[in-house]
Amino acid sequence: MPKLTKDQCQTDIEQRILSMDLAPGLVLDEATLVDTYGMSRTPMREVLQRLAGKGFIQIEDNRGAKVASMDVSAMRTFFQTAPMVYANIAALAAENRSPAQLEQLRHIQHDMVQAIQANDTAGASLCNHHFHRVIGQMACNSYLFAALERLLIDHTRLSQTFYRPQSADQAGLIDTATQQHDAMISAIDAQEPALATDLTLQHWDLSRDQIERFVRPDPLPVDVISRKDRRHAI
Repeated sequence: MPKLTKDQCQTDIEQRILSMDLAPGLVLDEATLVDTYGMSRTPMREVLQRLAGKGFIQIEDNRGAKVASMDVSAMRTFFQTAPMVYANIAALAAENRSPAQLEQLRHIQHDMVQAIQANDTAGASLCNHHFHRVIGQMACNSYLFAALERLLIDHTRLSQTFYRPQSADQAGLIDTATQQHDAMISAIDAQEPALATDLTLQHWDLSRDQIERFVRPDPLPVDVISRKDRRHAI
């Protein structure tokens, strides 16, 4: 690989983590990274600090860096938190979106459909990541957006399972999810926050059972329940 800038190196490592090329919990050898990206240790350490700040990796004293884990404890928190954040962001996005952001969202949706048709699991997952991130930007809420960016790291990694269908039924779920994206765009465009929220929760419930497969055969604790049963908590 040719020598990269710190920003390019960071972006590449982020993409590798999101696509599961670098597995959760993997210990990152600094010497290997330095050799791979053609940079010295000091800028590489700065890149690693940036990645840690965004939640992509964890750095422990005297133990180096490792890719953020996805153990049962982390997944419990993820499944409890994600629908609340997504729902509130969807409502705010419908109130605050701009025409330019809507156009960007439509372009991402087009690319996502192309990736799905090409059976490009990583590509579809990354498009889904960008889709929800743009909705987060539409919300114009820095607190929620910070939470969303951290959630999307795990959601994108988990969605590798969702966008790799093993049966016709699972492929049908992907088609439904794609249709829900279109409906979410329409609701946001029409500035209907209640509808955008409801569609977002439907979208979450659709994928939840499939992405939960990531943590099997050890099931999630029983207190992690479907958001559709807790809609009034928003």
